[in-house]
Amino acid sequence: MQEVQETLEQAESWLAERPDVDTLTKLALLLAGAWVANFIVKKILLRGLLRILSYTPAGKDRQAIERNIVARIANVVPALVIAFGITSVPNLSDEVTIIVTNVCYAFIVITIARAISGTLTIVNTLYERQPEAQTRPIKGYIQVAKIVIYAVATILMIAVLIDKSPVILLSGLGAMAAVLMLVFQDTLLSLVASVQITSNDIIRVGDWVEMPNLNADGDVIDIALHQVKVQNWDKTITFIPTRRFISDPFKNWRGMQESGGRRIKRSLLVDQQSIHFLTDDELKAVKRFRLLKSYLQSKQQEIDDWNQQLKDEGKEPVNTRRITNIGTFRAYILQYLENHPKVHQEMTLMARQLNPTSDGLPIEVYCFTNTIAWAEYEGIQSDIFDHLLSILPEFGLRVFQHPSGIDMREMTRNLHESGTKSSS
Repeated sequence: MQEVQETLEQAESWLAERPDVDTLTKLALLLAGAWVANFIVKKILLRGLLRILSYTPAGKDRQAIERNIVARIANVVPALVIAFGITSVPNLSDEVTIIVTNVCYAFIVITIARAISGTLTIVNTLYERQPEAQTRPIKGYIQVAKIVIYAVATILMIAVLIDKSPVILLSGLGAMAAVLMLVFQDTLLSLVASVQITSNDIIRVGDWVEMPNLNADGDVIDIALHQVKVQNWDKTITFIPTRRFISDPFKNWRGMQESGGRRIKRSLLVDQQSIHFLTDDELKAVKRFRLLKSYLQSKQQEIDDWNQQLKDEGKEPVNTRRITNIGTFRAYILQYLENHPKVHQEMTLMARQLNPTSDGLPIEVYCFTNTIAWAEYEGIQSDIFDHLLSILPEFGLRVFQHPSGIDMREMTRNLHESGTKSSS
């Protein structure tokens, strides 16, 4: 024992003669102690805590594990060891000790702020799994809370680094209010817009929105504080400032999606020169249509009753009412739609005649499909007009079409042939 004591006394005297070595030795011990504390917390305590949490629903959530909130908080321990242990290192000036201590405290502040921010991210992720998240997103509010947290953390870090009270810094913010409002103008406007969007249920994640002035036409995939992400149908992404949904006009197709039906509104342009009263032969031909039996019977009875009241004047066909091919065709369209299995029968359904134009007489089909799927909707619409275009000649009607090059060549050939026959 005496030999050991003498050895320690010699080491102390040797270190006393060499203060730099003593300082470096204590610093090395301090760093080693911080490393040991970090190892114990992260490798032993933290691992045990995560093992315990793995038996709970929260511990099985991958989002919570990936965010590693507990590991971030664990970084506070070695910083505290250094902050409290730096004062025991000899031969360090007060300025160095204060700087190291303040840096450690600043690191602790930012570490806690990051941990709180990660916790808020997990809260938002878990909330987005709830059904009400589609109508009441909180991502904008979470981002505002993060901004506040990091703003407070920045003030505390600056106060710690300059070794001043944060109250002094906060008192100086009053004079900078105008500057801050200018700097955070977009954030404030976006916050107001987010509140209005949420409270008025203007848009939701999954809504189909159309904003032509920004070339946006697709589904909303994310609603954040500053931007709303819209995935267009060509799979491109349009980033729209949140406040534009308050200030600019746009179309939300949610009503169509919730109704279960999608509108068909398209016209056939009928050549007006092909419109006429049905002759007896034509009337006999259209009676073959199963869909027109009830219409023709009721219409013929109505016309006969009308014409009987004319008495002698009814002998002139010009004074009588007769069935037209265009009216019969409209009745056929209506009956065809009412019997179509993919047309929504509980919504508006009609075939109407619009104002005549130089391009023909528009016969508009107005109905709704019983599906909102885009591809199916287009297929149903195409099938309906395929049929109507094909059956139109059965009513003695023609579709109007501007003359093409083939038509002009055919006309020229006919004129040439007629001229040749006349000369011969």
